[in-house]
Amino acid sequence: MNGASREALAAARERLDALTDNTSVDAAKLAEELASVTALLHREVSLRRVLTDPAQSGESKAELAARLLGGQVGGEAIDLVSGLVRSRWSQSRDLVDSVEELANTADLTAAQRGGNLDDVEDELFRFGRIVGSDQELRAALTSRTATASAKGELLRSLLGGKAQPVTERIIVRLVTQPRGRSLEAGLDSLSKLAAERRDRMVAVVTSAVPLSDRQKQRLGDALAKLYGRQMHLNLDVDPAVLGGISVRVGDEIINGTVAERLEEATRRMAG
Repeated sequence: MNGASREALAAARERLDALTDNTSVDAAKLAEELASVTALLHREVSLRRVLTDPAQSGESKAELAARLLGGQVGGEAIDLVSGLVRSRWSQSRDLVDSVEELANTADLTAAQRGGNLDDVEDELFRFGRIVGSDQELRAALTSRTATASAKGELLRSLLGGKAQPVTERIIVRLVTQPRGRSLEAGLDSLSKLAAERRDRMVAVVTSAVPLSDRQKQRLGDALAKLYGRQMHLNLDVDPAVLGGISVRVGDEIINGTVAERLEEATRRMAG
């Protein structure tokens, strides 16, 4: 997002945090309602253009949103959406993206309250790995001919009772309402959003064999010291690395594997 949209989203995040700090607010219900608003705004292009029209006053747009949503969602959701449409937006799509992010954040807040946020982070990572290694499953989940209902049923059969309810909800929303994103990009965004709930960065760690608890603790402490932030480790085992570990934090790769050192030695010899 650029300029105005980025500022509008930052303000909305603060409002959502202030709202969900109140434990009487049902964060999971709020997430569901914001998700329904996301679907509405994605479907009704003319409506989102009106709600982001800089020629209209913020108050008139907020009143329009409140009239349309009244009786459909609760007061907290209406207040959040009203605040969003009072803001200025660089492009109308940014409004939809922001409402969707707030919906996912509210669901992750519900997981955090229940002490399940770590489980959700791990389940999102593992699901991404499963999809990446199973082309038949990926094809079924991204098929343009399969209905959203069919995809939702498939996911519920895979995740029901095996993953946290929050994990199931946000993955079902991502798959049934992709909004032009790839499945991998959507899962990556969800993982980062989950990590941000604890102000943590995500490190994808690949090793030849599973790391011990002591090794995971030492690695996490070292990365936290290096980056100045608490680090969540997503662990993957790949015998092809031939020993050592490879760590990816965002776009940065810290590679200490035997395979990498062999490749480097080969490059030097060839040179």
